[in-house]
Amino acid sequence: MYKKALGVIVLLHMLFLSGYVCVAAIGDNMQLEKPVTEAVLDQELVADEQSSALGVADMAASGQRVVDYGTLEKPMAYELCEEDYDILLRIVEAEAGGEDEEGKLLVANVVLNRMNSEAFPDTVKEVVLQRSGGVSQFSPVASGRIWRVTVSEETVAAVQRALEGEDLSRGALYFAARKRADSSSMRWFDEHLTFLFRHGGHEFFF
Repeated sequence: MYKKALGVIVLLHMLFLSGYVCVAAIGDNMQLEKPVTEAVLDQELVADEQSSALGVADMAASGQRVVDYGTLEKPMAYELCEEDYDILLRIVEAEAGGEDEEGKLLVANVVLNRMNSEAFPDTVKEVVLQRSGGVSQFSPVASGRIWRVTVSEETVAAVQRALEGEDLSRGALYFAARKRADSSSMRWFDEHLTFLFRHGGHEFFF
């Protein structure tokens, strides 16, 4: 009877030790898992805060797509129909194909200034194709060269800037290339208009 009781005590003691070991092991696992969870949370916080230059660089290096919101298309100040847009590109190329991008922008500005002026028609097409006293307002229209030009990428960029609202024209409604214009035309400009400035081969007037 004594031996049986002793055996039961030993068995209970072994069960107790086994249970203690299991509980200790579970506790260790829980302690090990906690830093991993915290690390995952930290990574999510870092991902949310990657607006800094370093964060963007890290994202690019990891192969993730980085969007530079500063380069996204700006809102347009002018919404043109397809025909007006094509004619604006063509008249800028025809009139300022040899000018730098700002020179092209200025010609686009003048066309848009006229469109906004009560003294001129209300669309790009009507402004560019307007005739006064039987004479075209733009010499490339009179010669037909407006329909033969090949529009350059620089002209597209200049017109885009104008349509986004960039205006360097100081309100100019007229421009002329004095070296290529006949003397009577330039005399009319000088006597009836206000000279504003020169850029490249063009003089701009109001």
